[in-house]
Amino acid sequence: MKLITWNTQWCCGLDGVVSPQRIVDSARALADFDVLCLQEIAQGYDGLVGSPGDQPAQLQALLPGFALYFGAAVDEFDADGRRQRFGNLIATRLPVAQVQHHLLPWPADDAVTSMPRSCSVVTVLDPHLGALRVMTTHLEYYSARQRMAQARALRKLHIEACAQAATPPRADDIGTPFQPKRHTPHAILCGDFNHDARSPEYDAIQQPFDGPCLRDTWPLAYGAAPHTPTFRVYDRSHGPEPLACDFIFVSQTLAAQVQRVEVDSRTRASDHQPVLLVL
Repeated sequence: MKLITWNTQWCCGLDGVVSPQRIVDSARALADFDVLCLQEIAQGYDGLVGSPGDQPAQLQALLPGFALYFGAAVDEFDADGRRQRFGNLIATRLPVAQVQHHLLPWPADDAVTSMPRSCSVVTVLDPHLGALRVMTTHLEYYSARQRMAQARALRKLHIEACAQAATPPRADDIGTPFQPKRHTPHAILCGDFNHDARSPEYDAIQQPFDGPCLRDTWPLAYGAAPHTPTFRVYDRSHGPEPLACDFIFVSQTLAAQVQRVEVDSRTRASDHQPVLLVL
């Protein structure tokens, strides 16, 4: 199984050109992916650079054979009543068992600007790995308080899903919303976490519990080698030094299946670099 995660900056490259086509082409050049997890996908918001339009529809047209699931963390209307949505998108060519969209905590912090954040979860059925939860997210950039609350919530979502897999609900009649669900402890958590590997949020996500905790795939693949930067590689408007803040975690149950983790450090199709995981 091959998965790519990428904060696309609403598909806006460092040249200021908004191009979902370039995002898809760059991802395909990195790998023949089975799952594509994108953050900062826009629907509306003409005030953004490049007036992105309806990107979920644009991406669907560019990905024949894939099912797309868009989870809007921000879902609102402009002054003229036009709907505007902004969030995460998961595209996959694998069979899908269920889809969930979770809003993450947004505690008050009047010292900074912020927006709602979410985690989209698609349970896919891989022919070799079986059922696994693909979780993609984008945590708050400006507020450390909000980012920590969101990191802890992600871990809690994983713990809850593992508990459901270990002790599933009593089965009800098939054909109703109470019908049995596909619960699994196997998970991939990926996205833009807006913190580095030295931060307390990074440790909070991986804190052990009585179950298969989440583990960063980079040290699983490369040991103590530093992460390859994924942000501020070419554009330093958000800080002076390159930063690794786009991670892929897996549940401990999948740790032995990690074959390769790779960052595409060449593309300038976004202000972030895409990350590939091969299981």
